[in-house]
Parts: sequence; structure tokens; C-alpha cells
Amino acid sequence: MKDLSNQPCLIARSLALVGDAWSMLIMRDAHAGLSRFDEFRKSLGIAPTMLTSRLAALTEEGLLERRRYSERPPRDEYVLTQAGQDLLPVLFSLVAWGGKHRGGGNFTRFFDAETGSEIDPISIDRSTGAPIGTRPIQIVMPKSTTNE
Repeated sequence: MKDLSNQPCLIARSLALVGDAWSMLIMRDAHAGLSRFDEFRKSLGIAPTMLTSRLAALTEEGLLERRRYSERPPRDEYVLTQAGQDLLPVLFSLVAWGGKHRGGGNFTRFFDAETGSEIDPISIDRSTGAPIGTRPIQIVMPKSTTNE
């Protein structure tokens, strides 16, 4: 597959980093307070080699920071950086889409820890105040870009 990390489209650049399910689920769990390798592995049921590579990529790209919490034996934890924290609205946009198009039956729900109310996310355009998806959009690609 073509490397998307240098594309002019920010969707492509972002997907180059977090476009696989494991990375997004690791970020979900990090937002839920998990920080240790074994916690992620238990929550996700992911192979250790896959988890190691995803944690390394998320750390290298600045979404997680690796911190040593034990010297003997050496153990690290992974904590959210500001960039990682800023991914939460993206995760909740996926929750909203999934609830509308992949819901039904038993599924994970997200609640506000202070109010106890279920989170019902919407995305709003800052300049118009309109919910995203209710107004037509126009995509303008840089002139130096070729179509794929």
C-alpha cells in the first residue's frame, strides 16, 4: 500500500497513523485510563508483537508517551500526550456513526463520569455552528497534487 503520511489530504495523513483498528482501540483504552502493556493486552486480546508495534508507532508519532514506572523489573506505561487527548473527539465521532449505522444489540456505551449521562456526540462547524454533515462541502486539493 502507498505511504499516506506525506499526502496533502489530512485524512490520509491521519489514517497513516491511526487508520487501523488496533491503534484506535489502544487510544480508546488509553482514554479510559489504561496505561500498561498488560492492561492493553488483556482488554484487547491482541498478540504481544502487534501490541508492541502499535504502542511504538503511537509513541513515535506523539500520541502516547512512554514512562518508566518500575526499574526492577523494568516496566513502562503509556500515557496520553496532548495530541493523544485531542483524538478523543475523533473516537466519539466514530461512536456516533457506529451507533447510527452499526448499533443494535449489546454494545459498549460511553458515559460522562461527572453527570452519569450517556455521551451523544455531534460535530459542529466552528464558523457556521452547523452540525457537520448538514451542509454541502467542497474539497480543494493543492494544485501540486495528482489524482490517485
